[in-house]
Amino acid sequence: MDLFPLSFHASLEEKCNYGEEPGGIKTVMKVVPPSYHHHLDVFSKVKAEKLTPHHTCDHHIKLEGSLPPVDVIYFLSNHESETLCAYISENLEKALIRPSSSSTGKPVLFVKKNDDGLHLCFDYHKLNVVTRKKRYPVTPMNQFLTILNSYITFFKIEFHGAYDLLRIEEGDENLTTFRTKYGSYAIWPEQFSFSILISCELYLCSVLGNYFSSLFT
Repeated sequence: MDLFPLSFHASLEEKCNYGEEPGGIKTVMKVVPPSYHHHLDVFSKVKAEKLTPHHTCDHHIKLEGSLPPVDVIYFLSNHESETLCAYISENLEKALIRPSSSSTGKPVLFVKKNDDGLHLCFDYHKLNVVTRKKRYPVTPMNQFLTILNSYITFFKIEFHGAYDLLRIEEGDENLTTFRTKYGSYAIWPEQFSFSILISCELYLCSVLGNYFSSLFT
């Protein structure tokens, strides 16, 4: 399988800001092969933690029913409360969440990870019930497997927080409000808890669409 790198035209100095990262750009250059040094900006943790600009593929929450009522706040243990407080502080600083006075709001809960860590979940069940569903075409699995059978090399790419940084459409942010004993907050990036995650597929197609056509022919 061939790798088709995207082209960037801005200079490295204009694109990158590693000042806040341990070791800075020199550390990144040691682990990235020289042939990819013109893409060093995509390895910047500082840039990955910033809210991205609005895009045509922003996540739109279109309601088909009335706005769900405010839900009660779930009980959290001391450890869960500390973890939630840390999440709020960190994401307020990054501007990924903002204080909200919305008339709606959903509770949060935690699920244990395999490593005994805690995964924060937002209970958007009632919001999802009244959200208009969208559909995205998916290649039949048997056709997909037939295509992949002709390739011998595969690779996996891990993007730091890329999925979560897809924006909520402007004007819909208050619908994402979650309630805690520390206050109510609206979420600016898309979340796994929403019933419609089509914006992710649309964004991938806008970036990789030209390569999909060569893969599925």
